[in-house]
Amino acid sequence: MAERAQAAPGRRTVIGAGAAVLTTAALGVTTTAQAADKSGRPGGGHRLDLPVPTVIGHRGTSGYRPEHTLGSYQLALDMGAHIIEQDLVPTRDGHLVCRHENDITATTDVSAHPEFANRRTVKTVDGVSLTGWFTEDFTLAELKTLRAKERIPANRQKNTLYDGRWEIPTFEEVLRWADREGRRRSKPVWLYVETKHPTYFRGLGLGLEEPLAKLLRRYGRHRAQSPLILQSFEPGSIQRLAKLVASPRIVLLSGTGTRPWDFEVSGDPRTTDDLVKPAGLKWMASFAQGIGPTLDLIIPKDASGRLAAPTTLVRDAHAQGLILHPYTMRNENTFLPADFRRGTDPNAYGDAFGAFAAYFATGIDGIFSDNPDTALLAAADFARQ
Repeated sequence: MAERAQAAPGRRTVIGAGAAVLTTAALGVTTTAQAADKSGRPGGGHRLDLPVPTVIGHRGTSGYRPEHTLGSYQLALDMGAHIIEQDLVPTRDGHLVCRHENDITATTDVSAHPEFANRRTVKTVDGVSLTGWFTEDFTLAELKTLRAKERIPANRQKNTLYDGRWEIPTFEEVLRWADREGRRRSKPVWLYVETKHPTYFRGLGLGLEEPLAKLLRRYGRHRAQSPLILQSFEPGSIQRLAKLVASPRIVLLSGTGTRPWDFEVSGDPRTTDDLVKPAGLKWMASFAQGIGPTLDLIIPKDASGRLAAPTTLVRDAHAQGLILHPYTMRNENTFLPADFRRGTDPNAYGDAFGAFAAYFATGIDGIFSDNPDTALLAAADFARQ
């Protein structure tokens, strides 16, 4: 069933800056998503052999399993997700591990390990004061003694069943897993890899981009046609990666009024509001193939939390040859726009299909989802329209 759902969405082609966008889903035609490479690197354009709308398993299947575990990634793949996300942070001895944040207080059982009680500390990460345990204070061997757990157990009580089942995976372990699964399935397993807090870590002497590029080259995922997309909330990290590897690249964008942390550090006055304007999009298209905006940048919400009129971001980004993979769709009422909440239980499922339909109608090229099976069915519905 997952394979049928996966094959149903059509594909869209985006060619070059200012190119027309051809939507083929409604016609039932299968083409290939492509974004032109503006970086000037040899090899020309990047061809993303992915269905459109692309369903991205957000941290794997974090709606069903503790996030960033091999169990979460495997379930996403088994459900038919087109691409599976990893977030990378470093250990003290320079290994890249998969955690959404370097603060592992909520996602591991570290607080239950008395031998690490003295590692609890206060840090300022990207201007935010945090108290807890942090990956950069542990060796890989020490982190491997911990076990993952559900990050938001109040919302996802069923996920706590799996607390303690999986360890923290290294990115190299994920690359090996993806290669094994790719051989078994006779098709590549796509990965979507984010550098987390790269300026912060570079300041600690734990730069992310160079060890990441080394691993990508070792496992043959450093080319323009590799089944892997790089992403970061810091444009500077994407620019650095563009000089190291030719893998496709996405700039992530936070909400209106925010500023990338590397801009804060460098004194660049631009905010997200500037980057989503045509000039900002043109600038990002010079070193990236797409953007990953918040869903609110695609369709804002009004004061009551209901969806308002869509912005022009999809049209403007496509005009620059950029693909759009906004984040994040979740099935629970508490995470949905008010229009699509059902009942009074914030943790019950709302009308996720209605919300997906509203976002797909804007022309986005894909979407991050904690529930890939729901997203795949919604994408198949969209393709049949």
